[in-house]
Amino acid sequence: MIVRPAQHWFLRLFVWHGSVLASIMFRLFLNLVMSLAAVLCVQWYEALNIRLTLAPFSLLGIAIAIFLGFRNSVGYARFSEARQLWGGLMVAQRTLVRQLRSLLPQSLPAIREFAAMQIAYTWCLKHQLRGTSPEQDIRRLLPDDQAQRVLASPAPCNRLLLMMGGWLAARRAAGEISDMLYHGIDQTLTQLVVAQSGCERIHNTPIPFAYTVIVHRTVYLFCSLLPFALVPDLHYMTPLVSVFISYTFLSLDTLAEELGEPFGTESNDLPLNALCNAVEINLLEMCDVVPLPAWRRPDKHYLLD
Repeated sequence: MIVRPAQHWFLRLFVWHGSVLASIMFRLFLNLVMSLAAVLCVQWYEALNIRLTLAPFSLLGIAIAIFLGFRNSVGYARFSEARQLWGGLMVAQRTLVRQLRSLLPQSLPAIREFAAMQIAYTWCLKHQLRGTSPEQDIRRLLPDDQAQRVLASPAPCNRLLLMMGGWLAARRAAGEISDMLYHGIDQTLTQLVVAQSGCERIHNTPIPFAYTVIVHRTVYLFCSLLPFALVPDLHYMTPLVSVFISYTFLSLDTLAEELGEPFGTESNDLPLNALCNAVEINLLEMCDVVPLPAWRRPDKHYLLD
């Protein structure tokens, strides 16, 4: 995710990092080539009485704009829901540690063990959503025996949920937590399951492929033929106008793809590493652990991953 300070409107016109321009630069170059070809061939295809008018492009442009707007709305809705799910995850984890610190003030070492499982769960969920290996973080956060159990499981996040549930059940069996309090804490633990299931639903259910292909093909066909409709009226200004119009449509199409997959590593995706880092710092601080890890900050390009 790009996290930029307030910026003057004129400077924002020349922003590179965080825009999708880097992703579509080659496609804009191809449109420029098509525009130059249209300028060079205008006399030839007009002599053959071949001419595209702007009327169909005006109608098609309106239709594409509506579909791209809808697709971007769907993509942003997925992005927003994913962020809310991670926000709910952080609320539930802080609540769990707060409840245990209040109910078991003399069991700080055991609560630290439970907090470590929560932190490992957060990092593990991040790796699951990004398709990376959680081994390094699991071994960093958990004792060897627990780490082996988690890594041996085909569903590490679910294994950690079972381990946290078992930890709570052991406190209940020892009489440290009453049945009523256990039920309340278990309901908070269930919120982790709800958040995980919501993230998996977004991750495993992409925007329907057929719809994406229709919009994608229409945008590229529109941008490819546009120079030949502009050149009879604009002549040598055709490359400038065509590239600018193509930039608008191609950037919206590319941005919709990024927002539709919010758990990736693109510039406009969620900063899952930063969110996991925030959870780790918060839970360790609540357990009086020192020193704390450093907060993750945006890099020199304002990218927070």
